Amino acid sequence: MGMTDEEEIEKLPGVGPAILEKLKEAGYNDLMMIAVDTPKNLAEVAEIGESTAAKIIAAAKKAADVGGFETGDVILERRKTVAKLTSGSKALDELMGGGFETRAITEFFGEFGSGKTQLCHQLAVNATMPTSEGGLEGHTFMIDTEQTFRPERITQMAEAKELDPDDILKKIHVARAFNSHHQTLLVDKAFEMAKEFPVKMLVVDSLTAHFRAEYIGRGALAERQQMLNKHMHDLLRFGDVHNAVIAVTNQVAAKPDAFFGDPTRPIGGHIVGHTATFRIYLRKSKGGKRIARLIDSPNLPEAEAVFQVSEAGISD
Repeated sequence: MGMTDEEEIEKLPGVGPAILEKLKEAGYNDLMMIAVDTPKNLAEVAEIGESTAAKIIAAAKKAADVGGFETGDVILERRKTVAKLTSGSKALDELMGGGFETRAITEFFGEFGSGKTQLCHQLAVNATMPTSEGGLEGHTFMIDTEQTFRPERITQMAEAKELDPDDILKKIHVARAFNSHHQTLLVDKAFEMAKEFPVKMLVVDSLTAHFRAEYIGRGALAERQQMLNKHMHDLLRFGDVHNAVIAVTNQVAAKPDAFFGDPTRPIGGHIVGHTATFRIYLRKSKGGKRIARLIDSPNLPEAEAVFQVSEAGISD
């Protein structure tokens, strides 16, 4: 076993117990986070001089081996370990190139009632299923910011698939986030809990609601985007480390938002857009049907799929 993250940070020249404590409080929990930070930012957080901060960052870069180039064949090998999770709808899976990828963030955005939370519930259930059925044979962690989690819904979906609802509910771990700071801390908590449970899916529903409510007005925009950016990167790292699917939901600005103006634009703007690997725009259609449009993906075409939301869950 290697050193713990904390021990690694403690070993950096210039980091004493007091600075270590401040870094921990600020959520710096691994070398890479320090390595990629700016001296100005680190200096403020740890209440040290910029030159000291620069030395700590330089040491962290060395220790974390940041910026090493990898050859394409090594990356290809890692891509081979990417697993795909079924949504329960063949059309939606095909849109996603065979299912929802691990080691990636999929963002569902759309208006209220467009099916974002339904999809999250369904993926939470499906992640527990055997791989032979398109599952990931793992547990799901859900960060619930708007009290949208419904165990009854999980039970319905499990029964529709002839799974034991009790068994499934035991594999879905839900944490309520009271504000944006709490929400970001819950990702650290998820890292801790992942030592105990084979987690294969992490859901944040909703990614942006707290940020939007707390950082109001143009003056707060830069800080909001910075916090969101860090949160998204923590999520991505979680997906990478645990080979897990990360699904987040995001509302569209229903009334022209001061920042975006366009009613179909998701909240969080470029920050969320650049960090999410896949972005799916959901909208309602007639009779329980939903339309999913893949807006953004590294290698898939922009296209649409129609799926159904019923009591049994997500289907074609």
